[in-house]
Amino acid sequence: MRAMVLDAQREPLRPQELEPPRPGPGEVLLEVSACAVCRTDLHVVDGELPDPKLPLVIGHQIVGRVLDGGERFEPGARVGVPWLGWTDGDCRYCRSGRENLCDRALFTGYTRDGGYAELAVADERFCFPVPADYPDLQAAPLLCAGLIGWRSLKLAGDAERLGLYGFGASAHIVAQLAGHQGRRVFALVRPGDAEAAAFALERGAEWAGPSDELPPEELDAAIVFAPAGPLVPAALRAVAKGGAVVCAGIHMSDIPSFPYELLWGERVLRSVANLTRRDGEELLTLAPRVPVETDVQPFPLERANEALGRLRSGQVRGAAVLVTRHA
Repeated sequence: MRAMVLDAQREPLRPQELEPPRPGPGEVLLEVSACAVCRTDLHVVDGELPDPKLPLVIGHQIVGRVLDGGERFEPGARVGVPWLGWTDGDCRYCRSGRENLCDRALFTGYTRDGGYAELAVADERFCFPVPADYPDLQAAPLLCAGLIGWRSLKLAGDAERLGLYGFGASAHIVAQLAGHQGRRVFALVRPGDAEAAAFALERGAEWAGPSDELPPEELDAAIVFAPAGPLVPAALRAVAKGGAVVCAGIHMSDIPSFPYELLWGERVLRSVANLTRRDGEELLTLAPRVPVETDVQPFPLERANEALGRLRSGQVRGAAVLVTRHA
């Protein structure tokens, strides 16, 4: 099969012909049709997430069709594969409904091979049926950008005035979910990025402006999607007393020190770690009802390095998606 392989961090992916993977017990073999490109893929490639499986096929927003294996899905079923790829099911986190915190968890495209390939193997427990309303390309970003965004939105509480710091793959989905829930969305983008501000307004924000300024009203909560630590004190400064700031990324640059008064007033600062299968079930049920529209830029599999480069430099509107077959 064709695949784009990471041999070493901080090096480009290499096109390679690999032997087709074989599913083990409880696993399914998938013919990959689309795999969305995530900022976490960049963190793996750029060496910001340590100790990946090497060599590695990255990618964890997979849409594909079941070819063989497992018992849960019929051959031909269309499924999605997210970042969380396996948990032990026995630890105190798994037994208390917090499988996203499992210490032994394996992650798609990081500690097990992912979807930058024509074929992939996945644990059938961590595959989701894909709603029929979404073509493969439009469904792929829901598998991480959507899921992490949805979990972040839930952890933001019942905030009416919601700030989104960084407006890319996740935020353009969350803005639509938040609007559907009757929330007011304020988008804070990189200073000077008029295109991102316009995109935010198209996707339901009532105001969009630079992240180094305060929004026109105090926020009840803010979600920080951009992996830039200095945005955390900026978001705390924008949030009213009793509000929450949720850090949505798996990696972020260092958060600078800030005066206690920014946190005082029962403000809450918290992170989001991975996802649970319940998050996936909830989002994939809700998305067609909104309906969430995902903006995508397709790239052939062989142009994965270009897609990653465009994401790294902020040149992707919505989500980049790699296309393999039948997308």
